[in-house]
Amino acid sequence: MSRTGRIERATKETKVLVEVDLDGTGVADVSTGVGFFDHMLDQLAKHGLFDLTVRTEGDLHIDSHHTMEDTALALGAAFREALGDRAGIRRFADAKVPLDEALAEVTVDVSGRPYLVHSEPEGMAPIIGRDYDTTMTRHIFESFVAQARVALHIHVPYGRNAHHIVEAQFKAFARALRFATESDPRVTWVPSTKGVL
Repeated sequence: MSRTGRIERATKETKVLVEVDLDGTGVADVSTGVGFFDHMLDQLAKHGLFDLTVRTEGDLHIDSHHTMEDTALALGAAFREALGDRAGIRRFADAKVPLDEALAEVTVDVSGRPYLVHSEPEGMAPIIGRDYDTTMTRHIFESFVAQARVALHIHVPYGRNAHHIVEAQFKAFARALRFATESDPRVTWVPSTKGVL
């Protein structure tokens, strides 16, 4: 059975198309107009082994906020669609990823219930590249979690370089999400008995 999702989202601020194949090979075709965000989505596909297409047209003449937020919402919705009833997946997974001086620790529960815990070092540079606002990293994950309905804990205990701190998070997130969403032939039930919050 194909585990794919396709979401189109249009608002006054953005127009977004996201397609994902959970059982892909890590092929990414991404264009949001925000260079560093594109790089992070590429890392999500590569390290998660998800095939990912993202096409976003946003109000970048204002700033990059709506573009990244709406892309993350559509991405989460596409993952939720691809997961279906979530029966037979591993559900829980974690990953630690170092990137030079930075370390990211991510734990995910593909439970059907959204929750985010996020911490990273204080005093990060405010901008990466031309237009990636580093305060958006948390909001990107909040938006994804809200639509994908997963519980996600991200902790970066240390790091100096903002690029490394954010990229380590996306790589660890990709690996944890990959392992949690993989099929386990011994699991035949739906992951959570508690329902949706």
